[in-house]
Amino acid sequence: MRLFTPEQHKYLVNIVEGRTTNEIAEIMNHQFSLSITPRQIQMYKKNHGLKSNISTTFKKGSIPANKGTKGLYNVGGNRTSFKPGQKASNYKPVGSERIDRDGYVLIKVQDEGPWHKRWRLKHIVVWEKVNGPVPKGHCLIFLDRNKQNISLGNLQLIKRSQLARLNQNNLISDNPDITKTGIIMAEIYSKIGERKKSHKLNSGCSDC
Repeated sequence: MRLFTPEQHKYLVNIVEGRTTNEIAEIMNHQFSLSITPRQIQMYKKNHGLKSNISTTFKKGSIPANKGTKGLYNVGGNRTSFKPGQKASNYKPVGSERIDRDGYVLIKVQDEGPWHKRWRLKHIVVWEKVNGPVPKGHCLIFLDRNKQNISLGNLQLIKRSQLARLNQNNLISDNPDITKTGIIMAEIYSKIGERKKSHKLNSGCSDC
């Protein structure tokens, strides 16, 4: 998976000179609302032949290069430093939506925290507002297979074991009624599987 978009890569190339991986990670995360670690920056630089051309060894008596500046975001010196409370140019407010590469709609629910805390799958957020948290061992499916048709009538809570049966037997359709029937069939298949398993266990015990 590509770590940065072409735009982000170009920005990184422009700021890599003279900065540590920690500083670069801070700048990229602030500028593009990411959650990149210094380790990821280090590997990205290595894989793309990027060098900061600095020594990380601080010599005794040396004066830090950023002395007299505020923060780590001196991309163009003090006069272009980010001020407290200033937001990145591509900042998205809470409630903003986007579509990920798998076709799911994501919605921003908060400004703080790592990326997966700030952005959540919208269909789960919509469902949980009415029904509470999705129970452990369960998941939501789209009855018409349309990941962008986010309505309560198109969302169905099922067991993950049912989902496995649905996928194994191609029981999910773009017709909601057919998918509902498929869910019933998946539950029947699960019950049959449980009975067969139980029968084998009982048979094994009686042979002991």
